[in-house]
Amino acid sequence: MTAGLMKGQNAGLGVGEVVLSVRGGVGADLSALLVTEAGKVRSDADFVFFNQPHAPGVRLDGAELAISLGAVPGEIAQIRAVITAAAQGDTFGGHAAPVASVADRAGNVLHEYVIDGLDQESVVIALELYRRGEQWKIRAVGQGYAGGFADLVTDHGVSVDDEPEPVGGPVPIDQPEPVVVPQVRTVPGEAALSFEKRQKLDLRKREVAKILIDKSAFGVRARVVLVIDKTGSMHKLYRGGTVHRVVERMIPVATQLDGDGSLEAYLYALQFAKLPDITVAHGEQWAQTFLHLAGTHEGIDYDRIGGRNDELPVMRAVIDTLSTTAEPTLVLFFTDGGFAKKREIAALMREASALPAFWQFIGLGTSSFGVLRTLDELDGRVVDNAGFFALDDIDRIDDAELYQRLLGEFPDWLRAARAAGIVRP
Repeated sequence: MTAGLMKGQNAGLGVGEVVLSVRGGVGADLSALLVTEAGKVRSDADFVFFNQPHAPGVRLDGAELAISLGAVPGEIAQIRAVITAAAQGDTFGGHAAPVASVADRAGNVLHEYVIDGLDQESVVIALELYRRGEQWKIRAVGQGYAGGFADLVTDHGVSVDDEPEPVGGPVPIDQPEPVVVPQVRTVPGEAALSFEKRQKLDLRKREVAKILIDKSAFGVRARVVLVIDKTGSMHKLYRGGTVHRVVERMIPVATQLDGDGSLEAYLYALQFAKLPDITVAHGEQWAQTFLHLAGTHEGIDYDRIGGRNDELPVMRAVIDTLSTTAEPTLVLFFTDGGFAKKREIAALMREASALPAFWQFIGLGTSSFGVLRTLDELDGRVVDNAGFFALDDIDRIDDAELYQRLLGEFPDWLRAARAAGIVRP
């Protein structure tokens, strides 16, 4: 019996050889990407399309992909089936929903997926076959790809320079050329994300990488430390999910800078708590577990941390981690105000200026930010080691602008710190 799949649903296959096809809707070309756990092809040979119809275990036969799962190399974690509108300028939204199906070699349909809800998409990841232990499973993806076909294949590691025209014909002349960011870094855990989350993460990583390239800092490795205000005045930002979204948007920064792609994390009020590191694979679970204002979570008494602000203890804790290493550190410090102890905080920033860290303070909302607004005027520092900006509503700032403001001063500090002998060249 045929099993109908809904978007995001997965199911077991139970057979070793399958035939994948797509029918109905706009005329579409079928292709496949064989990718590793990192979400990348091993080489261009892992891209199956009309001009290269074979890869290990996968064969494109007209409008069908014949797949022998036992012959797929062990390094391959997923096979992503892609449909591309055949006519230049056409999209899937103006036609009946395409139907993707997976059958056994005898022609018995095992699974079908009606890819509905499409609009202006011309390139869609239809289905994904993936390993789960020793077994293979199928997932209904149905996700359009931002940027079109060229971006999709290059994001998966395929080189399109000097290659034949992509499936579906050339990119329309009025379509902007994709901005290619070389070697955007992939870290462990990304393959555990859903396709939609991987796509969002990848787009954000590209924005981070563009800024680092522009500032001649691409490839730099640095610790990334996230400090988040837990005071009572942050209640609306926690309740409305703003702080959760902040954490999600900081993870791509760590993927491009931190050695293992993780974020070190602190929550603070009168006191502070050092929390487990935030990883790509478990970022959402981390936010649900630890982003609270009260109660006890994973053995941490949030009430003990307090509900009013005193930045000195958490700043001192971070500074104390800097005294034994010359590895550069980027501190991302989110707060909705306070910083009333101007003299003490200024003294800490002067002390910290001789240590290998840049402090980027981000104000959330319209409250008074005290000494933070005068950091650029603070004298007595070895180098300028801090920046500040405030956002009335961080959710209304797009990723490109947010990352530009977050990372704009860090490379300048890094050059100055190297010149001063604070950071190793």
